[in-house]
Amino acid sequence: MVLADFQTLRVPSSRNRTENNYIFRSVHIQKRRQQTMEKQKYYITTAIAYTSGKPHIGNTYEVVLADAIARYKRQQGYDVFFQTGTDEHGQKIELKAEEAGITPKEFVDNVSGEIKRIWDLMNTSYDKFIRTTDEDHEKQVKKIFKKMYAKGDIYKGHYEGMYCTPCESFFTESQLVDGKCPDCGRPCVPAKEEAYFFKMSKYADKLIDYINTHPDFIQPESRKNEMMNNFLLPGLQDLCVSRTSFKWGIPVDFDPKHVVYVWLDALTNYITGIGYDCDGESTDQFNKLWPADLHLIGKDIIRFHTIYWPIFLMSLDLPLPKQVFGHPWLLQGDGKMSKSKGNVIYADELVDFFGVDAVRYFVLHEMPFENDGVITWELMVERLNSELANTLGNLVNRTISMSNKYFGGVVENKGVTEPVDDDLKNFILSVPAKVNEKMDKLRVADAMTEVFTIFKRCNKYIDETMPWALAKDEEKKDRLATVLYNLVEGICIGAVLLKSFMPETTERILAQLNAQDRELEDLKAFGLYPSGNKVTEKPEILFARLDLKEVLAKVAELHPPKAEEPAKEEKEDVIDIEAKPEITFEDFGKLQFQVGKIIKCEEVKKSKKLLCSQVQIGSQVRQIVSGIKAHYSAEEMVGKRVMVVTNLKPAKLAGVLSEGMILCAEDADGNLSLMVPEKEMPAGAEIC
Repeated sequence: MVLADFQTLRVPSSRNRTENNYIFRSVHIQKRRQQTMEKQKYYITTAIAYTSGKPHIGNTYEVVLADAIARYKRQQGYDVFFQTGTDEHGQKIELKAEEAGITPKEFVDNVSGEIKRIWDLMNTSYDKFIRTTDEDHEKQVKKIFKKMYAKGDIYKGHYEGMYCTPCESFFTESQLVDGKCPDCGRPCVPAKEEAYFFKMSKYADKLIDYINTHPDFIQPESRKNEMMNNFLLPGLQDLCVSRTSFKWGIPVDFDPKHVVYVWLDALTNYITGIGYDCDGESTDQFNKLWPADLHLIGKDIIRFHTIYWPIFLMSLDLPLPKQVFGHPWLLQGDGKMSKSKGNVIYADELVDFFGVDAVRYFVLHEMPFENDGVITWELMVERLNSELANTLGNLVNRTISMSNKYFGGVVENKGVTEPVDDDLKNFILSVPAKVNEKMDKLRVADAMTEVFTIFKRCNKYIDETMPWALAKDEEKKDRLATVLYNLVEGICIGAVLLKSFMPETTERILAQLNAQDRELEDLKAFGLYPSGNKVTEKPEILFARLDLKEVLAKVAELHPPKAEEPAKEEKEDVIDIEAKPEITFEDFGKLQFQVGKIIKCEEVKKSKKLLCSQVQIGSQVRQIVSGIKAHYSAEEMVGKRVMVVTNLKPAKLAGVLSEGMILCAEDADGNLSLMVPEKEMPAGAEIC
């Protein structure tokens, strides 16, 4: 019976094993069998990728991060279900398809296929790839909308506000930042249309209470504070959940001129993908997996996942996910990646240069827990050469080479120990618990750092024991054998811990050492590598060092800098105006100039030229009337920081009191331009 259990691990019976190793593994086999019967579920999701174009490495980071967490949970013994996919509806898709001259479905088929290809290239172990154009998803979204409407949570109205097409989001004037989208910074346009709305305020207090009583629900802590202070506590506005201005979406069953708005469509993938049915016919899989254990999403869409999504679930009488983690961004050296900036790096390009696991290592290891990470070609080369090629690759290569050189590849534990061995063993055996602690807190980068301390400690052990010196003394042959055994065993433990982050590298290391994979539970003991085993005769290079200049030259070939257009020789526009009488410095000193922020603006009735602005100056708000209606709309003015003369005697213009003057520049044609500070300055700052 024990022999049969041992063979299930696929350990060849011809290998030499110590009796202790044999008993230890047999006990753990029985223990793991029991654990398998009691496996705890773990449901993890990524945000579904928007099918507007090919995902860059920043987008790809999220699915690799989720994969590392999913793989580690499997190593811990969880029954993991990992879902990812694509978000395929919306106005932006409709417009892009029209530009490409194909149907929206053809467009999303192409892009979704490209996204899935890259997810597969990065060796992500997802269990389900959902598409919001899947028939079963669309069917459930229609039913969910209808159920919420019947419950009174959705009502019909009209929406008038500022709309951001790239984000597919409506905003009020007060939510805009300098007149632009608060999420992406792009311009918004006024929009008005009939729409259905969800009564967010109905569930706001319940959500606030839930967040306060579940401190781990939103992570990191800074994201929770942002949601509470910026959105929930000031009061939620009802959310637009349908559109009529485009057709590429899921039609509302009972009002087909409306399509379901993107967030109610997209967010529900987390339940429709595992078999939810709002008529009470949900699958066993849904009943087993929901609530999700972790929604992993980018910090830019944290609001939708921690406010809108929980409220939708409350409307459906479903439990909320256990945790939502808003990870930071992976930035290029010169800021956030965008095609307009021309600084986009794609995962498949990086893989061509460095290989899959090197790219996985970089994006996982270089991302802090809360702050944005940075990726550059230079940094990639530096990490590859120092950490992967030197610390890890060189360690494995020279350990195998020394085993072949001194013992024909046979690795035996002769038991000739010294105090330095205990230091090595104790250090290595302390690492799995540290990795576990970091992973439980989703500090993946820190967990990887802990794993690499094993390889660094093994390199130090080589310097301490100097195998090349031991090899010169025949009487120290058994000591040399023990040293090499300890190195092989240490590398095996490190490789097993590395598996979630760099699975192919783990497989290659264990294959070269002729070692079996292990359970995390087995890493509590040092010495499970079968004594007498033989390593490969020809070690392969895990990571080849790269020359930075050569890499940058190839990158330049792939992405040649755009040729600058020759500067046109044009005379700079200038205007000469009639000079006014000179004044003294004392005269000038009587004027007071300050920065003001326009918080409200409206047209002056019965005037074709005047706008009336409420301007915040320090802690005061002043009313200023300006003759700029022909050049700026009232909506445009809100949010702008302008230069104001603040000690001008109040006067009435068209019967409206004006308490200052907003400064403008005027060209030869009479066009006006507001004078604004070059850098963002606080309202009330003195202009001197």
